[in-house]
Amino acid sequence: MNHFKSKNDIYLIAEIGGNHEGDFEYAKKLTKLAAQSGADAVKFQIYTGDSLVNPKYDPDRNKHFKKFQLTQEQYVELAELCQELDITFMASVWDVDAFGYIDKYMPIYKVGSGDMTAYNLIKKMVHTGKPIILSSGLATFEEVKNVVSFIESIDSSYIAEKKLALLQCTSMYPIPFEDANLNVMMTYKENFDIPIGYSDHTTDMDAIEIAVAMGAEIIEVHFTDSREGKEFRDHKVSATKDEIQALIKKIKKIKTLQGSFEKKPTKSEIESGHTNSFRRGIYAKRELQAGETIQEEDLITLRPLVGIGADKFYDMVGKKISDNIEALESLKSKFEI
Repeated sequence: MNHFKSKNDIYLIAEIGGNHEGDFEYAKKLTKLAAQSGADAVKFQIYTGDSLVNPKYDPDRNKHFKKFQLTQEQYVELAELCQELDITFMASVWDVDAFGYIDKYMPIYKVGSGDMTAYNLIKKMVHTGKPIILSSGLATFEEVKNVVSFIESIDSSYIAEKKLALLQCTSMYPIPFEDANLNVMMTYKENFDIPIGYSDHTTDMDAIEIAVAMGAEIIEVHFTDSREGKEFRDHKVSATKDEIQALIKKIKKIKTLQGSFEKKPTKSEIESGHTNSFRRGIYAKRELQAGETIQEEDLITLRPLVGIGADKFYDMVGKKISDNIEALESLKSKFEI
């Protein structure tokens, strides 16, 4: 079963995150734009300042998150708006007390990079039985292995049924290209039999397009209405509705170009006749008489492929001719096997 079924060629998440900056009307506007973009899901972050940051040790960040937080009623209204707009509501739940009211709206849970080691939160998500997408910014490979094992120890179906997905991510805003490390996706693919993907924090679409070409099944990209005049850092790494729509078209093109894993002549090659006109057949280089034994110098390979293909050239050497063959005539079956 595909737990991350997409209307696109990959599962595409438009992350509003904190880009609403605590403005509920703006959050609704961004949600509507995300739905219009064609993304599969829109993602928020559910928290309160006090449930996320210890005011004793980091009072400034505590105040920052309090300024950006929405109310329980507002998160529910956003989830219901997503239902009306036919886009999946998703959230990184950073408040342990929020599970009770938000779970019924959440078909998929998202674990942000900062909470990859927050096993108490992850355990609550696993106990819901719902699919989980896990970002791995800041992590060592050992930490990634540990959290995957932790999830499997609670509910083995997350691995057996591929209900857990793992995203390569770098937790900076923005990141330099050399920090994207898209090859980590291949490390995940080699070590974990679960869906893999990429959460982007670059300033253009190049990394996303390359990630898709490398086999990403899930893409998460920050979302905004415009980057102009915005001071909050996440807007800098965010895509707009038009950019998401263009990305979806580009992804479709990438997937079309990737095509099949099976190597065989394509429909266009067959219908054009190129499977014969581009290939060489084996022909007599001179007139050959019945009873002669074919020598290498008696043969020539030329286009088109008529009769016996050039790959059988050395199979023909040493054969005895069963009938006369004219110069440049295809050998066909005029020899004794």
